[in-house]
Amino acid sequence: MEPTKRTARIAGIFYLILILSGMFSLLYVPSELIVWEDSVTTIENIKASENLFRLGVLSGLLCFTCFIFLPLTLYKLLGTVNTAHAMAMVILALVSVPISYISIAYQVDVLTLIYDSGSLEAFTSDELGAKAMLLLKSSNNRSLVAHIFWGLWLFPFGYLVYNSGFLPKFLGIMLMLGCFGYLIDFLGFFLCEDYGETRVASLVGLPAAIGEIGICLWLLIIGIKEFKAPQD
Repeated sequence: MEPTKRTARIAGIFYLILILSGMFSLLYVPSELIVWEDSVTTIENIKASENLFRLGVLSGLLCFTCFIFLPLTLYKLLGTVNTAHAMAMVILALVSVPISYISIAYQVDVLTLIYDSGSLEAFTSDELGAKAMLLLKSSNNRSLVAHIFWGLWLFPFGYLVYNSGFLPKFLGIMLMLGCFGYLIDFLGFFLCEDYGETRVASLVGLPAAIGEIGICLWLLIIGIKEFKAPQD
């Protein structure tokens, strides 16, 4: 099937929703509410901004649902470039989705723990805070595991973009480099306690950010180069 501007624009819309909802749920909400070293403050923050926490949960669900439809739409767009790489792109992306949903489920469990009358009667405030933080850390750990697949799917995706002939090769290179950025992030956070404060952590994600935001805007605004019909 020949790729079309309409398919490109649909993929761009899914990508834009994924990026915006992901930034909100994975970056903004945790930065506003969660203090990893202080369970009491974290619980107080969640109670004081319950609607923000719930919006973060809904935003996460929206993000990961889009991550089902985005690779399938990209397969329709890029499948003719290389079928094997397009299938690998879809599989690697979809593998991360159930892991991510489980991560969100732990956040819902936090709300249940905080507001369930049985929990409030069974645990002291310190025990409640400790259990809530354990759930939040479990959620974060699953997001960290999902990082592996958020990275791996970018390599075949970038390869397809690079070889497509109708999308910028530069963005394809950035996407492939972004794959290694995600993997370095996973290893860094897993192996080094202070990795998030290092210079490497602040730089390693740049190729993925350039590649993903760039391809999203390209698909939305420009689409793809039109194919010329062969002359008789």
